[in-house]
Amino acid sequence: MARLLYELCGIEDALRFSPFCWRIRYALAHKGLEAETRPWRFTEKEALAFARHDKVPVLVDGDEVVTDSYNIMRYLDHHYPEAPLLGEGMAETRARFFNHYAERTLAPAILRIIMKDLLCAIHPADRAYFRRNREKRLGCTLEAFHAPAQGLDQLNAALEPLRGQLKTSPFLDGQAPAGADYLLFGHFMWARCASNADLLAESDPVHDWHARMLDLHGGLGRNARRIRDVGAV
Repeated sequence: MARLLYELCGIEDALRFSPFCWRIRYALAHKGLEAETRPWRFTEKEALAFARHDKVPVLVDGDEVVTDSYNIMRYLDHHYPEAPLLGEGMAETRARFFNHYAERTLAPAILRIIMKDLLCAIHPADRAYFRRNREKRLGCTLEAFHAPAQGLDQLNAALEPLRGQLKTSPFLDGQAPAGADYLLFGHFMWARCASNADLLAESDPVHDWHARMLDLHGGLGRNARRIRDVGAV
């Protein structure tokens, strides 16, 4: 059975912007593994019934069905141990920190910057669901949450630990990229694909890391379809 990856798509099937799906695209490329990708939208819950899950990414690898981006990365390490992503023991525990940092510190700041663009990038059939779901979670309207200047200030502060690490190595995982880089970079791909916002000044050390990440694996990130390519905003 072919390896299959279910990914969130936007106003066209080729627009893939989920930060969690981008983690897995990079993880598969890191391992040298190919996968057919299948577009999925927020309201297509029944399409994932086989996985007993209602979110992407979902990886189907032969008879194995794996959900949640972090769990998929762990699965890939255990089943394809060459070119480790997260490592074992203490290394994997440290990787969990990067996972929490990305989701609880980077993601909220980036979301404040791109919220309105993100709503435009989502397929029209998904927008009512997205609004209802996110406004319940946020406790306010999407318009009230959207605050780019505040988001940029939050992001600037949140990036300080990365700047410190990138002074000593080109990647968060050292001289070569691995799981920590992919866990964080997925959120930058989220903004790059769904929005035209500039998150990083060229003088920022994180900007250089961002450029290196875009060029990895044959320009996987740099060549990705973006919202500007489909003329939606």
